[in-house]
Amino acid sequence: MVSKEDIIEALKKVADPHMGISIVEMGLVHNIEIDDEDNVSFEFMPTNPGCMSVMMMAADAKEVTKAVEGVKSVKVTVKGHMMEEDINEILNEEVKEENK
Repeated sequence: MVSKEDIIEALKKVADPHMGISIVEMGLVHNIEIDDEDNVSFEFMPTNPGCMSVMMMAADAKEVTKAVEGVKSVKVTVKGHMMEEDINEILNEEVKEENK
């Protein structure tokens, strides 16, 4: 079974490209949840509502989480960004398709 600690360790590999600091250390990852089938979801909040690197960081966070042994699927929800609806739709397209 996948643990929250496994996910946090994986997410520590993703750094803000401008700061060079892990998104975990910066406090940008919130509400990590793992269901009984090892589907993972979490929120990603950039420091700036106009952050131009948000898509890259969120996509990287999704990929490192998917790579954790046992993880079945990953849903990342960007919050606090002026384009969060569009970003979330792009980031989670495959989740919608898997659940059809």
